[in-house]
Amino acid sequence: MVTKKNKSIAIIGAGIAGLTAGALLCKKGYDVSIFEKQSTLGGRALALNGSNLTIDEYKKALASNNCFVPFSTPDLQTIFEKKLFDNYYLDLGYHAIGGGVLSNLNDVLSEFNESIEFLESYVGLIHSNHYDFPFLSKIDKLKILPNILRLLFASEHTLQKLDSISITETINRYGKGKMKHILEVFSRTITTVNNLDRISTGEMFRAQRNLYRGSKPVGYPIGGLGSIHEKLAEIIESHGGSIHLDANVEKILIENGRVKGIEHNGKKQFFETVVYSGLLQHLFRIADESKFPEPYVEMMKSLTGTGSLCAYYSLNDVPDDIIGKTFHFIERDCGVDGNDAVGMIDFMSASSDSKIAPNGKFLVQSYLICTPSEAKDKKTLEKLKNILDLNLSYLISDYKKSLNWAIYPSVWHLDGVAKTIDNKKPQIQTPIENFYVIGDGVKAMGIGFNCSLNSSRKLVDEYL
Repeated sequence: MVTKKNKSIAIIGAGIAGLTAGALLCKKGYDVSIFEKQSTLGGRALALNGSNLTIDEYKKALASNNCFVPFSTPDLQTIFEKKLFDNYYLDLGYHAIGGGVLSNLNDVLSEFNESIEFLESYVGLIHSNHYDFPFLSKIDKLKILPNILRLLFASEHTLQKLDSISITETINRYGKGKMKHILEVFSRTITTVNNLDRISTGEMFRAQRNLYRGSKPVGYPIGGLGSIHEKLAEIIESHGGSIHLDANVEKILIENGRVKGIEHNGKKQFFETVVYSGLLQHLFRIADESKFPEPYVEMMKSLTGTGSLCAYYSLNDVPDDIIGKTFHFIERDCGVDGNDAVGMIDFMSASSDSKIAPNGKFLVQSYLICTPSEAKDKKTLEKLKNILDLNLSYLISDYKKSLNWAIYPSVWHLDGVAKTIDNKKPQIQTPIENFYVIGDGVKAMGIGFNCSLNSSRKLVDEYL
């Protein structure tokens, strides 16, 4: 039995960062309360049970998490009327987890003698008339190994120097043959940014190094993202913490440079420490910006996220030789920011072991990178949709014959903050005493899901 420490902590948001921080803080004996404005766990990495979902609930979940569905086959109304989503588990926006079974997630869960089972894959590359799987052959790896190792295992001092060096510059120095292709494709998929001039070499290789831990580089949890949230919630509650759903925090209480608590549902509650795990750009919707230094406010408001057009295809048949595999592709000169666009088509989710589709059906998940503004532009999205469909046809030429339905969620905050040269990632500790920020936009190892996890670990290990 863990003895409670004399410190109460409020966590705003029950996404992956908030839940991870809650579990780790409960283990240390803190009195933890998590407040989530939605009725479900998961934040922007939300998973929905299609069997229990209405069209109004789906549209509300999309709108609350910076998403909408510009295209679907058939239309959404028909999909719900015919109950085509029954027995499917749907992510709002596709989140692969770098590192798979040896991911940062299972590092955290191991502290509780728990783990999540993953499907894992190497990564192939789609061409118009064939595909390479894996993308790099053994000979390719031997040729590029010296340069890759030099960058992957550089010291933190060296990586800090590379933080302001763009991938474009790195390609000009190291980019020959397959090495150029690696830097072009993987830097984009790791950061969810197409413009190579914006991608930080230091940040990209920190994230890449995080994936080389002995497992395959890409993973997806069996049972979908919801299995992760449920596991963390069980840990929190079994260690005495509390999770409050439909609990909208209207205000963070700050007095004399120190956090005092929160106000939610019109009532004030006092806490010694408050942790915010929502979108950093939305912080000042609930925190009085006049309480913070002006440069800090300007920096937080200037942060930009990442976008993508996702695609989910329900098929009656998928060739055996691609089930369980993941493929990248690059579309040249397609007119998006950065000119070229990179995407991924995932057949891990098409495996029956994924447990996210009904028996006899196959769910294929994919996405194509774009900017947040492009993710809101219908004309651009139509072009990206056609690219996604075309690349799926390279792998399954007659996929439309076995198509049950397809939806294309567009997301303009897939990652809350793009880890780029022009985005200055904030530290976890804010200028307000006992007030912290965590999530996929702060200065912590990794990108997206892994950044959220690692920011929570850093909060617990270094600050609390």
